[in-house]
Order: sequence, then structure tokens, then C-alpha cells
Amino acid sequence: MNIADLEGRTYGPRSWTVNADAVAAYESLTGADGKGFAPPGFAAAALFAVAPELLAELYEMSVIHGEQSFAWNGPIEIGHTYTVTGEVSRVRERGGVHFVTFEVEAGDVLTAKALFLVSGDQPAAGSADAGGVEPAVGDKGGPEEGQRSASRADLVRYAAATRDWNPVHWDHEAATDAGFPGVVVHGLLQAGWALAAFDGDPASTRIRFRNPLKPAHPVDVKVNGNNVTLSDVDTEYLTATITVA
Repeated sequence: MNIADLEGRTYGPRSWTVNADAVAAYESLTGADGKGFAPPGFAAAALFAVAPELLAELYEMSVIHGEQSFAWNGPIEIGHTYTVTGEVSRVRERGGVHFVTFEVEAGDVLTAKALFLVSGDQPAAGSADAGGVEPAVGDKGGPEEGQRSASRADLVRYAAATRDWNPVHWDHEAATDAGFPGVVVHGLLQAGWALAAFDGDPASTRIRFRNPLKPAHPVDVKVNGNNVTLSDVDTEYLTATITVA
């Protein structure tokens, strides 16, 4: 397909009901507390009410989630059903990579903008270390105070809560065929950790996914003013800039 032809294409509308059990699972996985509402980071579930339709069209290509932004106009109400729509608002190409901007609206409560980096072909099967061993299903890697991590079981729970069922987050072969060293943690789960660590009610955020994170690999969550970083000694995995109303 010609990726440039996606510009202007719309997806939905779809109904998105904010399920109480899904919110509780999200809070358990991220450490967030929505105080009677869904935490702001649960906006990821609104994105994935429509994003799978776009990603299905890009199935045979290499797709990387490069950036994500959210803006909230009010709290996300548990039990409420919102109408979600999506649109590819822009496609630009540089060096053989297409930068696809996908914008989402969920009723009047939030807007989202995802940037996907799309190249023409999937990496060749086995291009990454397909022989690598995944951690045990329940292994979190022993995070210490101020750190966050996820087990492989956590990734499946997160996928169920938000409907982000991309197989690179739970299937070793799919992950290595996509060029990763194995299963990787959802970028928006990491964003949930960042938002949960922020002391304040966010009005908007811009998140950049820097490097893939493996399960059972603890990262330090550091807050510096309006900026949150997830990193270890050697690598930065995510940066978020958060504004308040």
C-alpha cells in the first residue's frame, strides 16, 4: 500500500466504556490512583479503541510508536461510555521512513496524538536474537524503592485492561521477528508509571519513547519539575513533559 494515501483517513466512531475492573487493573499495574475516576494515563485505552484499525492496515510493515501526547478536558468517568474517533492527520516521509500522525478524540474529555514511524518491510525473521531467553512469567526483576518494572504476566494484564494486544508485548517470536531482542514492555504502561509519579493533576503531556524496555528490568523513575524520566545507569527509556491546568 501507499502509506501517503492514509492521510485524511478516519477510523470509528467506536464506543468506549470505561470498565471499573479494567481501571482497577491499570491502577494496580501503574501505581496510579484515580481517586474515584480513571487515572489520566488510562487514556491509553481510548487510543486503542480505534488504533488497532490503523495498525491492522500496517500489519506487514515495521511500526514503531515514537511519541504520544494526551490532553485532558476533565476526569475520565468510570462506567461512562464515550464515542471515540481517529484520523490520520498527517503523513510525511524522510529517508524511507514514514511519520504517521494519528489523532484521537474521546467525547469531550480527552484528545490524543500518536506518532508512528513506519518503514516498508518488517525486519527479516530472526534478525534479532531469537535465541534469547525470556524471564519467568511472574518475574519482575526485584525493583527497589523509586523503581518500576513489569513481569510478562503484567504485560498480558495491561493488554487486557487497555486492549493493546500488539504481540511484541507477549509473544517472543513476534517480538524478535519485529527486530526486538524479545518481548518488550508497552510504552504506554511506562507512560502510566511516569504519570503516576507526577505530583499534580495533568492537563496535557508529551511522551517520547526512547528505547525498548524488557520485562523484569527495573528502571528508575525520576521527576524533575514537569519532566519525568525512566532510565537505568546506561539507557534512557522514556521522557515525559507534563503540564498542569
